[in-house]
Amino acid sequence: MIPWIILALVAVPLLVVGFMATGRRTIAAEHPASEDSRARARTEQEFAEAEAYEADWREKDLEKFHQERLP
Repeated sequence: MIPWIILALVAVPLLVVGFMATGRRTIAAEHPASEDSRARARTEQEFAEAEAYEADWREKDLEKFHQERLP
């Protein structure tokens, strides 16, 4: 029983710290320090366009799914 408690007290905080570090690296990669406001706005616009395209694609895919005749 004690090894499980020790594992929980050591492993869980290590996993949390690891996920936080990964998130920071992801944010830093998306927005480098040398990036100016115009480049940052363009990046945000590209992300917004990609999300809009994905939403449109999902809607069309759902319509296609409902039109298919299932056996």
